[in-house]
Amino acid sequence: MSGNVSINLSESIQQTRSAAIALAKLPTVTKNAALEAIAIALERNSEVILAANQKDVTAANTAQLPSALIARLKLDANKLKSMVAGVRDVIRLNDPIGDRQIHRELDRGLVLERLSCPLGVIGVIFEARPDAVTQIAALGIKSGNGVILKGGSEAVHSCEAIAAVMHDALERLYIEKQGVSPNVVQLLTTRAETLAILKMDKLIDLIIPRGSNQFVRYIQENTHIPVLGHADGVCHLYVDAAADLPKAVAIAVDSKTQYPAACNAIETLLVNNAIASEFLPLASVALQERGVKLLGCDRTQKIIDVHPATESDWSTEYCDLILSIEIVDSLEAAIAHITTYGSKHTEAIVTEDRAIADIFMSDVDAAGAYHNCSTRFADGFRYGFGAEVGISTNKMPPRGPVGLEGLVTYKYRLVGDGHIVADYAGTNAKAFTHRDL
Repeated sequence: MSGNVSINLSESIQQTRSAAIALAKLPTVTKNAALEAIAIALERNSEVILAANQKDVTAANTAQLPSALIARLKLDANKLKSMVAGVRDVIRLNDPIGDRQIHRELDRGLVLERLSCPLGVIGVIFEARPDAVTQIAALGIKSGNGVILKGGSEAVHSCEAIAAVMHDALERLYIEKQGVSPNVVQLLTTRAETLAILKMDKLIDLIIPRGSNQFVRYIQENTHIPVLGHADGVCHLYVDAAADLPKAVAIAVDSKTQYPAACNAIETLLVNNAIASEFLPLASVALQERGVKLLGCDRTQKIIDVHPATESDWSTEYCDLILSIEIVDSLEAAIAHITTYGSKHTEAIVTEDRAIADIFMSDVDAAGAYHNCSTRFADGFRYGFGAEVGISTNKMPPRGPVGLEGLVTYKYRLVGDGHIVADYAGTNAKAFTHRDL
């Protein structure tokens, strides 16, 4: 990257930072009006967006990119409707800014507040998934943050089309009513820009990578900016001895095949030995009818016709119609397998024994622990967050699907009237009242 380009990018991101400072002071009604303008513009320009996306899909097929990536890349009318619905869902959410979490008198005339506030500027780097552009922009605007978006080269036409539609909508509203500046959302398009922003720890407050495990790990290892995200999505479904088998089959099929490229699709099916001989033939037929390639442990191979599973399969995120199967002897063995190979994303159990389910959901170490439902529910939109900026498997919050609450921090504000600490020290020290108001 040349020096001039680097300088220009730095200046551009500084503009986003300035716009974010102004955005943080705007009332909820102004932010919501901007989001509604974006929703309307997306609806009116759907044909333009789909045409741009078709260019990317055609190029991806020509280049023989992985099928999982192409699945994430492709937009259709239903995905566009979901994009618009996601923006409008964010409008309906409570504004997270200015929430007073603490209001406390430390002493007479000395009052402490803790107020929620935006993070500042968030850089989101993602592969494929052009629908991420609207999700992240909407959450950024509602939470008062500036957003730097960098999509993968395979989605450049789609991202540029969506970003242009949003920019025009914001610009018209800004000129007419002095609303949200279009500078709060910026799209980058080159790898050189990606490498440059990873070094901008003075201008960017958080990086959120979305993509393959190799991609996320690269981001984590090449920046000093805090990173929120997950590198792997190795999710499991455990079918317990007390499972309702038809229910278990339906959940397994949905968890694997509803959208196999997603990070919340299962990669391993764990089956209790007590019901394996009855359950596996049912499950294998249902899964293979949907094109799933099955791999299995030695005991699985004695019950159904599957390819052998290797040690590496237990820790592989396929993002494809491939599923590994392991027969286990107990709940404890299932949890031990998940502890060894899981990625702390989402784990599920099928059982009619609530006590067993409670132990499973308590003991598995994951952002999401589910009972009798598909792992595919691990999604900000489905949680009612409106959308998500990503999913975090970190132990520290935010964890799981990250919506508005993950883009907000807080600051302490203390107002006094000439108060000094010296008055509260020594033999004649004043006492704090510490009275919540």
